Formats: sequence, C-alpha cells, structure tokens
Amino acid sequence: MKRKISILGSTGSIGRQALEVIEKLQDKFKIIALTAGSNTDLLNEQIRKFKPKYAYANDTNLIEGAKVQTLDEICSNKENDIILVAVSGKIGLKPTITAINNGIDIALANKETLVMAGDIVMPLAKEKGVKIVPVDSEHCAIHQCIKDIAQVDRLIITASGGPFLHKSVEDMKNSTVEQALAHPRWNMGKKITVDSATLMNKGLEVIEAHHLFNMPYDRIKVVVHPQSIVHSAIEYVDGSVIAQLGLPSMHIPIQYAITYPERFQGIKSKSFSFSEIARLDFEEPDWDKFKALNLAYEAGKLGGSATVCLNASNEEAVFEFLDGKIKLFDIINAVEYMMAKHNIVKNPNIDEIFDIDNEIRIKTRERLKLVSA
Repeated sequence: MKRKISILGSTGSIGRQALEVIEKLQDKFKIIALTAGSNTDLLNEQIRKFKPKYAYANDTNLIEGAKVQTLDEICSNKENDIILVAVSGKIGLKPTITAINNGIDIALANKETLVMAGDIVMPLAKEKGVKIVPVDSEHCAIHQCIKDIAQVDRLIITASGGPFLHKSVEDMKNSTVEQALAHPRWNMGKKITVDSATLMNKGLEVIEAHHLFNMPYDRIKVVVHPQSIVHSAIEYVDGSVIAQLGLPSMHIPIQYAITYPERFQGIKSKSFSFSEIARLDFEEPDWDKFKALNLAYEAGKLGGSATVCLNASNEEAVFEFLDGKIKLFDIINAVEYMMAKHNIVKNPNIDEIFDIDNEIRIKTRERLKLVSA
C-alpha cells in the first residue's frame, strides 16, 4: 500500500527535494496535502504535477487545483500516515503538536519545534505512540546508528565548520552577507546558511539531539569535519564508535525519514567511494571564534525558556544581518545580551512559549536598532 503523506513547506529547499524523492518512489507514496507560504506560483505547479487533495498558502485565493485546508485541518487529517514538517520557523510547532495529537507520525525538518518546545513535544509523542524521525542529516545519521539508546555513551555531531572555518576572527567580523552565504558543502536556505557560518546551527542541533535521543548535554560532543562525509556518530559504552557516512545530499536523509523503517533504491548522486574521498579530517571547534556554540550549550543546560530566547534572538538578528543592517558578530552579541537579560520560565506551556518568543523578538529588534544606529 502507498504511504499517505503531507508536506508542510513544499516550496522550500527540503520540501522541493522531498518531492524529488517521492517522484522517484511514486509507487510508494500518495500525497494528501502540500503547503507553502507566499510562493503560490511554485505551489500551483506542484499541485498540477503531484495532484494532492488539499493545499494551503498564506493567500488561499491564489491556490488552484486543490481544496483549501488550514494547517490545523491538514495535520488533523487521519488519512495521513506521515507528515513532513519542512516549514522554517516557529510556524512548524503547533501543526506538529496537532499531528501528534492525531496519532500521525512526523518526519521532522523544523528545528524550532524541539528547540522551543522539546520538553513538550517528545513526551507527547511518546504518550501518543507517534514516531518522530529526524530529517537533519546529523540526527538522521544518529538515528540510523542507534540500536539501543541505553547502551550509548555519547553522541558525536559533526560540523563542516562553514565558510569561516580557517578564517581569522577579523575576517569573520568584517565579512559580507555574500561571504557568510558561501557555504563550502551544502546548498541551503539563507537563514540556516548564516547559522552554519556562526556555528549556531550546530548549537541548535545539539539542543535537538538532547530532546530526540534523551541524552544529557555533557554527553553530546561536536567535532568539526570539513568534508561532510561522516554525518554523525555514536559511541557505545564499550568504546565502539558507529558512524553514518555518505556524500553531502539531503535526498538521502529525507528519503530515510519518510520511508522509515524501510529502505528503497531512490535518489543518490552516485555510489560512495572510499578511494575517491581519500581523506577524512576532524578537529575541535574553535570555541572562542564560534561563541554561538557555547551559548547554545548554555541555553540547553539552563532549560525552560532559555532555548526560546536563544532561538528567537538569533533568528531576528540573522534577518537584520541578511538585510545588511548589522555585522555578523552582532548576531552573537545580540543573543548573548538577550540571554543575560532573560528571566527564565522553567516549564512554559505552548502559549507562554509563543508569548516569550514574541517578546524576545521585539526586544532583540530594539537592541539591534541601537547597535546599527
């Protein structure tokens, strides 16, 4: 039987690649719904090609060829076997919770869901018997390596190091937007690419890994691996290390997440060759240069709304940087400032999380106006 799937964020980078995977495995999937933000032209192209029953966009009047449903209705639709959450930002949180409450499995490509509310989302998924399979290449790698989490001593998350790995602090301070977006290995959206340049992206992944695999922060290690061939690894209590390797391609973790626990021959760029790869390098992160990583560990260990503050202040600052209003290091300075001023709420509910998120964004923008003045 075909697996019935909806894709939230089908016009984004992950959503488009997911549709490429599904097109290659069209005998395995039936698409129930596709959603987008403002890119309705591409959404309508996707609707014509993949013929979902339902669709959603910010301007529903522009949707052609599918019945309009809200995100809440799509995620409540029990026709779905799985929902790929590939939207960017906090908009992914409530639909994910709705799907979990309706017993629908999740392929998760939205960082904010666990960074903002991992303490709510993961227990709820366990209670409802819902599988959350990560799409991020690092978490997907760890997911593939683990047989029994009780026997795992630590998680090892790899980082490419981004465009400033071997650049000086001064180079980073004076970098342009174009330089920050010139990622050496991955082609991603602008926000996540800037996060990769500061290593904040890796910090957010540490927080996600903590929630996904119920692993204490002091047993999650980040290692820089410029080739991006080892996507992450785990160390068992006996000292054995199991790693997942592959060429840098998001098609593979996307396919794994939406077909799990099965595997099929779908999209792959070419067969993996150890001799062509030739070498694999690893090094410690430069904790002084990439201060964002420290801030993420700090927020994670503090818990509660600290991670909401981290995420919201970083995202607002990244947007200001992309608009050319501040410098790259101003992002991290703003996050550090907001975290120092934030009064942590230990166990916020969903409404409180969104209230805190909104408050932090407003205060961050106010702070950055002073910086850029």
